[in-house]
Amino acid sequence: MSAPQHERVIIIGSGPAGLTAAIYTARASLAPLVIEGEPSSTSDQPGGQLMLTTEVENFPGFPQGIMGPELMGNFRSQAERFGARFLTEKVTRVDFSARPFRVWIRDDAYTADSIIVSTGARSLMLGLPEEQRLIGHGLSTCATCDGFFFRGHHIAVVGGGDSAIEEATFLTKFAEKVTIIHRRGEFRASKIMQERAFSNPKIEIIWNATVSAIHGDQKVEGIELTDTVNGSVSTLPVTGLFIAIGHRPNTDLFSGILDMDDTGYLMTVPGSTRTNIEGVFACGDVQDHTYRQAITAAGSGCMAAIDTERWLETQHG
Repeated sequence: MSAPQHERVIIIGSGPAGLTAAIYTARASLAPLVIEGEPSSTSDQPGGQLMLTTEVENFPGFPQGIMGPELMGNFRSQAERFGARFLTEKVTRVDFSARPFRVWIRDDAYTADSIIVSTGARSLMLGLPEEQRLIGHGLSTCATCDGFFFRGHHIAVVGGGDSAIEEATFLTKFAEKVTIIHRRGEFRASKIMQERAFSNPKIEIIWNATVSAIHGDQKVEGIELTDTVNGSVSTLPVTGLFIAIGHRPNTDLFSGILDMDDTGYLMTVPGSTRTNIEGVFACGDVQDHTYRQAITAAGSGCMAAIDTERWLETQHG
């Protein structure tokens, strides 16, 4: 068996964080290898969550907006221009117990002096067959990203936690009406968030209901609700649907290896992208459960690249 291919830097994941890290490490002549994920996977596909969005209007530098896949394509081309290399594969195993670190794609091993983890997070979905078709066409998981497109609409928000009420409250800036749909008879959100929902004249709440179908071929035209108490079915004629039932970081690969918080997000040293293992860095949504924006992910990707470059200098002179 031939010796594993050795790299100065391996970047795992290729959303805004990973690709920004690739641009910066490539410009530092570190020739990063980016293992970008598989196109068939929604959790760690090349380009990250922006590949599932349509128009991005809040990324600086694009006053007319830009399509999510085009923006990620630009990121990738820029990284390639400076010498980043890409493998469109999924990492299946890692070993960070000793240096050089080891990364496997099935039976093929790679070694690296440093690792940048940027595997992102995914929005939890309802599991309905229409979701994949309608995401970005009236169906969204981010009010901050897409609320502007729903000016004057009647929007439904699914969820009962703080994030759902926060999304619903934000959406009332644009929508004519926002209906929160919750499967239980009371919110699990904090009292102050509940009060905001109850006191907002634009917010209506439907208790004890789940979304059982989404209507519309090209865009959301309504939703089917099933009562969780008596099983009755009704239709709500909305033109927007926001799913706010939580996010899950893509960190299964690092379980028991890198420190995580209670919800699975990687923990980094405050003010840096360093993990608990020296030489392994994390950036983007995999360690950020607060902001979850493309621009903040890109910023932390820059931080990870600079942290990595500086750390490598201390190791190799």
